[in-house]
Amino acid sequence: MNVDELVRESLREQAGEQRPLGPDFADQVLAGRRRRRARGFAAVAAATAAVVAVAVGVPLLDSGKDDGTRLASEMNRSDIIAHPDQTPPRDLIAAGDVALAAYFTYSTDKQTKDRGVLRRTYWLLDQETGKYVKAAKWSVLDVAPGMRTAAVLEDDLPAKRIGLLDLYTGKVERWIPVDRGVASVEFSEDGSKLLATTYDENPDLLYRADYDSDGDGKNNDWMPRYGETSRTGFYVVDVDSGETSWSRVSGVTDDMNVRQDFEFSDDATRVWAGLSTEPGIRYFDLRGNKAGPPAGEMYRRGSVVAGLSPDGKLVAGDFAGTDKTTASEILDARTGRRLHKVHGQQLLAWVDDKRLIAWDIEPGTNEFHNRLMLITIGSDKVVPLSGFRKGNDGAGGRWTPVFAER
Repeated sequence: MNVDELVRESLREQAGEQRPLGPDFADQVLAGRRRRRARGFAAVAAATAAVVAVAVGVPLLDSGKDDGTRLASEMNRSDIIAHPDQTPPRDLIAAGDVALAAYFTYSTDKQTKDRGVLRRTYWLLDQETGKYVKAAKWSVLDVAPGMRTAAVLEDDLPAKRIGLLDLYTGKVERWIPVDRGVASVEFSEDGSKLLATTYDENPDLLYRADYDSDGDGKNNDWMPRYGETSRTGFYVVDVDSGETSWSRVSGVTDDMNVRQDFEFSDDATRVWAGLSTEPGIRYFDLRGNKAGPPAGEMYRRGSVVAGLSPDGKLVAGDFAGTDKTTASEILDARTGRRLHKVHGQQLLAWVDDKRLIAWDIEPGTNEFHNRLMLITIGSDKVVPLSGFRKGNDGAGGRWTPVFAER
């Protein structure tokens, strides 16, 4: 399989066949997000959060300086912190203000002969030691800007409460109860809100395929049931007060995957969810009504994790390589026109307005043998940040990054 075929296979939205996305891609969309800095508002938001946190007893969403702690992500402020000899990573990886806050692997928990559950096992950055530490009790998580707090869900999904985990102490400082079960969590870019997608049933259920789905001559594959999503809507949660507001999103269509989580738009005035067919993305207002994209997000790709640049002028685009070389495109956020072609199989996170973190391979190597790379618009220079992942797509132990601002 060449690189172009790999990308078409991984990003199932672009395929005409009615098959669900592979779990590796779904997990990247769920937990590989990168929020850009809300410039001009960040300092005020951090100060406000510190005051409210003392009053209501929640962990600080910023660096935690007010309580005297020194976070590991602050101790080394080098522009690039790389460990190209480590896979999965053991020590902090960062570039600019963006850090690898966590990563996870996945496996199939076979509950019966024909039914199982996709399980994620997380390794979180311990802010006391600077090491990634196994956090197996959480089924889903996201890390707030400042990397002091993570929103966590317990093992059995859908969960009926959201935890706010202090990454320095390792303790859940507060639980936010919800009436409807949730199976995903995401912080807004300023860390003041949480978005949680609600489901009636665990969206990670898997069933033994009754056909040879991967062509290996065996019917031993586990897959979700396509077209049977139990998604019902989403909560918007105020982190400081714990107040929640639920919106129903009605209508299940055949262009949805079983797990189809909502994500905030960059300005948090809308939410969006991916589609398995074109146009690949659909927006809603905060009441659950269909809406158009906010300014600057008209050409956002639901299948590309990186999204908009920090200044909002550029948007990360699709794979633009060939069967011999990898590359991705960078688009003008206003017009959708391709402005740049850069290295990388898949663009994961903006570091600043000129640099991104991407998965990439070395020319001529296995397309699944990829690692985190720092790439720069207008330059052929690339900087390896991690070691190469092992195994083919879907292999146990392949790790997926979770990025946050440090």
